[in-house]
Amino acid sequence: MASSSLTSSRSSGSSWTAKQNKSFEKALALYDKDTPDRWQNVAGLVGGKSPEEVKRHYEILIEDLKHIESGQVPLPNYKSNGSNGKTLGDEEQRLLRYLKLK
Repeated sequence: MASSSLTSSRSSGSSWTAKQNKSFEKALALYDKDTPDRWQNVAGLVGGKSPEEVKRHYEILIEDLKHIESGQVPLPNYKSNGSNGKTLGDEEQRLLRYLKLK
């Protein structure tokens, strides 16, 4: 998807590997918006990125998601997976749905 490559190049001027992106996705599922030191925890799981870089990466993904939801980017058909038992906010749920599209 074009937005994911755009996200990689815009994020703090550095590229993100597929492994870092996957670790980022998993970390977001572990550390929700109410987690103290969320970005430090996420950065620790991603490796090679600062808390500021992972926070900016998240903010860019949210921007991309808003573009998708506003109809500026066509949304492909996808299957929904079950919940992991945690209650996520609307923003995190949308982000996780978006990340599953990659």
